[in-house]
Amino acid sequence: MGINGQMKYGAGREALLKAVVDVVAEEGLDGLSYRKVAERAGVNNTLISHHFGSKGALLEAATQWAVGRSQEITDLTLASALDADFASTLTRLVTEEPNLQLFQYYMILASRRSLELQRIAERLYDSYISVLERVLNRYGWANDRDAARVVFSALDGLVLQQLTVCSRAETEAAIIRLGQLLAAAALSDERSASKV
Repeated sequence: MGINGQMKYGAGREALLKAVVDVVAEEGLDGLSYRKVAERAGVNNTLISHHFGSKGALLEAATQWAVGRSQEITDLTLASALDADFASTLTRLVTEEPNLQLFQYYMILASRRSLELQRIAERLYDSYISVLERVLNRYGWANDRDAARVVFSALDGLVLQQLTVCSRAETEAAIIRLGQLLAAAALSDERSASKV
């Protein structure tokens, strides 16, 4: 809090973005309103217009915040392999902050009905696929966006399953197995290349 008990600029913006994520995760996009976001954030709803100008801009900023927060918590950008450490960190995020993931799934599903949301969803997926492309470089697949999309799809599906139908332990085991499969495929590619 700043002088006179008012929220600092950055803190107010951050509180609004977290509130958007929580409201959408709990009530869906149809349940999102400036009033609910302002109440959840503990701010005056005029701050929403001041910071973002429109609902679309608010959703876009919240999506970017959710992705950044997910990547910050999981250190996905620093991951060198899909190993036990990575699996534990990712599944802990899903367990401790499910709203970050639920919000992103809502945005992706809603993008089928809105060109504006489709653009946001494309950027959301692009950011994750780009990070995984760098991880795959460490496995020996340089600049292989298709492989990165496949691996992201597997991880995305595993996160969704952890949110809905399987345990954290099952998700961790599956992520570790995916990493083992990638390592085995990379080794196989190296052996094939050395025979040529």
